[in-house]
Amino acid sequence: MARLRAVSQTIGLQTPLPRLVGDRTAKPLASKLGLYTADDLLRHYPRRYVHRGELTNLADLRVGEEVTVLAKVARTAAYPARGERKVTRLEVTVTDGTGTLTLTFFAKHSQQWLADKLAGRLGLFSGTVDEFRRQRQLVHPEYLLLEDVVDVEDAQAYANQLIPIYPAAAKLETWKIQAAVAMVLDTLGDLPDPLPEAVRSRRGLLPFTEAVRLVHPPQEQGDPGRAKKRLRYDEAFALQVVMAQRRAASAALPATPRAGSSTGALADFDARLPFALTKGQQQVAAEISTDLARSQPMHRLLQGEVGSGKTVVALRAMLAVVDSGGQAALLAPTEVLAQQHHRSITEMLGPLAERGLLGGADHGTRVALLTGSQSTAVRRQMLADIDNAEAGIVVGTHALIQDKVEFNDLGLVVVDEQHRFGVEQRDALRAKAKTPPHLLVMTATPIPRTVAMTVFGDLDVSTLTELPAGRPPITSHVVPTGDKPHFLDRAWQRIREEVTAGHQAFVVTPRIGDDEGAEESTGDDVALDLLAARPPVAVVDVAAQLRDGPLAGLRLEVLHGRLPSETKEDVMRRFAAGETDVVVATTVIEVGVDVPNATVMVVMDAERFGVSQLHQLRGRIGRGSAPGLCLLVTEAEEGSPARERLEAVAATLDGFELSRLDLETRREGDVLGASQSGRRSSLRLLRVIKDEDVIEQAREDATEVVTADPELAGHPELRDLLDRLVSDDRADYLDKA
Repeated sequence: MARLRAVSQTIGLQTPLPRLVGDRTAKPLASKLGLYTADDLLRHYPRRYVHRGELTNLADLRVGEEVTVLAKVARTAAYPARGERKVTRLEVTVTDGTGTLTLTFFAKHSQQWLADKLAGRLGLFSGTVDEFRRQRQLVHPEYLLLEDVVDVEDAQAYANQLIPIYPAAAKLETWKIQAAVAMVLDTLGDLPDPLPEAVRSRRGLLPFTEAVRLVHPPQEQGDPGRAKKRLRYDEAFALQVVMAQRRAASAALPATPRAGSSTGALADFDARLPFALTKGQQQVAAEISTDLARSQPMHRLLQGEVGSGKTVVALRAMLAVVDSGGQAALLAPTEVLAQQHHRSITEMLGPLAERGLLGGADHGTRVALLTGSQSTAVRRQMLADIDNAEAGIVVGTHALIQDKVEFNDLGLVVVDEQHRFGVEQRDALRAKAKTPPHLLVMTATPIPRTVAMTVFGDLDVSTLTELPAGRPPITSHVVPTGDKPHFLDRAWQRIREEVTAGHQAFVVTPRIGDDEGAEESTGDDVALDLLAARPPVAVVDVAAQLRDGPLAGLRLEVLHGRLPSETKEDVMRRFAAGETDVVVATTVIEVGVDVPNATVMVVMDAERFGVSQLHQLRGRIGRGSAPGLCLLVTEAEEGSPARERLEAVAATLDGFELSRLDLETRREGDVLGASQSGRRSSLRLLRVIKDEDVIEQAREDATEVVTADPELAGHPELRDLLDRLVSDDRADYLDKA
C-alpha cells in the first residue's frame, strides 16, 4: 500500500498508459482505440451496462459487427476430424432465451475439454459476427466465463452486479479494457477535482473521483446515471469556459468605432432600395449598428433562412464602415459565390458602386473582386484599388488572405459560410487591419440554439427567420426511381414545361465525372449502402444524356468547381441573363447563386446529400415572383433511413427543423468539427442537441468564474481540464464547425 501511494504521487491523468498497464496492454489500446494516457482510457466510457443475470438480445446482432454478448451455453456438439487436414470442429450454441447464436472452434485435437468447460455456463463471448448456412456465428470467440455462485445471498448480489460493456475492437475485448481501467484507477488513487466547489455544490454534482469510479465499475443501478451527469457537465463547462475567455479577450481589445453617417452612402442606399426591410432585418441591422459604434470589436454571427436577406444586412454594415472612412472585406469560400456576391452588391449599389466614374454617386465607393484565377493585369489593378482605398468594399476568396493584399484601413471582415473556413484563415484576414476589425460571420445553415452556444459561443447571435414579403412558396417532392423509373421521365417533362413558360432550371448531381472521377461534394449522412452499389451520377454524363434525350433542343450548360474561373463566370452570367435554359451543376451552386427566374430544380441521387445541404440547394429556386419546384430523385427504398430523410426535407421548408434533424443523425464530433481534423472528438457524453439545460447552466457558471478570474489563476485543476478536453487544436475545431 505504501508503494502504491508513492507511485500515485508521481503520476497523473496525463501519464502514458505503458507506465500504468504495461506495454503489452497499452499497445492495442493505442493502435486500435487511440488511447494513450490515463485520461484517454478513463474517458473511454462504457457503451452500456448489463446485469449478470440479464441475457443479451441476440436478435440485434448484424453480420460484420464486433460484438460482446452475455449468454448461456445451451448445448455443445463436437464433430470429428475429416479429410487431410484432420481438423475437429466444436459448435457451441448459446441462448438469450429467445434466440440462439453459434460459437465455432477449430483445432487439430480433441476439444472435449473445452466442451466440458463451457457446458451450461454463463459467460461473455466476443468476436466478429459471421454467417454460415444462414446461421449467425462467432468463430473462435474470446470468452470470459462468469464465476460460480456459492449461496443464495451471493447469487442475488452476483446477479445484480452491473457489467460495463466498452466500445471494443478486434482482439481487444471489453473485459480486457475493463481490467486496464481497474489497474489505472487503483494506481491513480484520488483525482484532483476541476470543478470549483461552488459550482459543484450549486448543481448537485458528484466529486470527480467518485464519478470516475462509479461510471466504470458501478455497484448499483443508479450509479452510471449520477456519474455521467457529473462527467457530462465537465465537458459542457470546459467548452463554455473557453468561450467565456474568448468573449472576455475580445471585449478587452480596442477597435475603431464605425458609427457611419446620416448623410453618407448608407443613407443613399436605403433611399434607393426598391423594397422595405423586414422587421427581422431592421432588428438585426440595429444590433449591428450598435456593435459597430463601440470601441470594442464586434463579434457577431448572422444566421438566416435561405432567402431571408442576409446579404442586404451585411451590405448595410459594410456601407456604414465605408461612411466612417474604413474598408470592408467579404470572404467567400468559392469563386462562384464571390463572383455572385460582387455582381449582386454592384447591382444593388448602382451609382454608389461607381465613385469617381461618370455618373457615379458622390457618397459612393468602388467594389473590388479578388480571386486566385484572375489575370495579372486585373489582379494588379484590384490590389492597387484596395491599397489606396479606392475600393471601400472588397469581395474575394482565399486570395484576400495572401501577403500581397494590403488594405488601407480594414474596419470590417464579413465571412460568408463560416463553416467552410478555419480559424487560421479568418484570423489571417483580420490581421491585415491596423486595429482589430469588427467581425460579422454569416451562415445560411440554420443553427439550433444549443449548437450556437457551444460552437459559436464566443459570438453574439442574430437570426433572420422572416422571408421578404411576396416570396412565392417552394414545393418539394421525392421522385423514387428504383421501382418507378417512369417518374424520372415526368421530372424532365416538368423542366420542359417550366422552360416553355419562360423560366429556367437547375439539375444537380453529386459528382463531376471527369477522368479523376472524384465527387465534388456529398452530405454527411450519405447512404453508404447505395454508394457501395454504384458510383454516383456525374455532371458530364447527365448533361450529355439530357442534351441527346429528354431535354434535346433546350439551351443547356455545365457548371462545376474545376472549370476555369472565366468559364464559370460566363456560365452564370448567361444563365442570369436568361440566355441559358438549364444548368447542370454540382453543389458549386449551393449558396449565393441568385437567379430569380429559376423555378425548378432536379437533384439526382438526392440521398447522397446532407439534409441541410439539400435545403440550401433548394433555396436557389423560387427567388422571383413564380413558385419553385424541387424534385429529389432517389433509388432509396421506401422506409429506408435515406428515404425518410428525403421525405423530411420534402415535408417542410423550416430550415431550423431540418437542421436539428440533420445534426441528430450525425456523430457529435461532426457537430463540433472534430472529424475534420482526423482526431477524436473531445466530447464523449455531451450531446449539443439534447443537453440544452446542461449547456445553459454551464454557460452561466463559466461566465461567472471567468469574470472573477479571467486567467483561471486560482483554478489550476480547471486549467488542466481545459488542456485535456479543449486543447488549442481542439479549440480550433470549434471555429471550423
